[in-house]
Amino acid sequence: GKVEWRVDPAQPKHAPQIAALHAASFNRGWSVAEIETLMADRNVVTDVLRAKARSQEIDGFSLSRIAVDEAELLSIAVSSKRRGKGGSSALLARHLARLQAAGARRVVLEVDEHNVPALRLYARFGFSEIGTRPAYYARPDGTHGQARVLARPLG
Repeated sequence: GKVEWRVDPAQPKHAPQIAALHAASFNRGWSVAEIETLMADRNVVTDVLRAKARSQEIDGFSLSRIAVDEAELLSIAVSSKRRGKGGSSALLARHLARLQAAGARRVVLEVDEHNVPALRLYARFGFSEIGTRPAYYARPDGTHGQARVLARPLG
């Protein structure tokens, strides 16, 4: 059935769950300490995604850093078992609204050129490619994948 999602500002207690989700989603994970340091920065906006029914366990997170009026989406992830249920869209929509409310006029991000679901999500949200970074993402097989640099105005 359809999952009802809720998106809330992350709390310090969420750091271990965010670190676990990040490690499961990306090649180089972030430690709990790294996440806590980021979350403590007043220029960082972190949101957590949860199914309304089970509000203790988080199913995703998004984390951005704002510099003057530009936000960089550093990381967004949804747990593998919860993908394809609209969670990433709910999370990104709320996160972009919070970045705009915090004064950001533009969001930039880097995404692996082979990450089709992420590319689809960003296209749906009106992001466009502004450049590439060659050999940016290390792959498990030792090769490197190109990153696409995407941007979207806010407001």
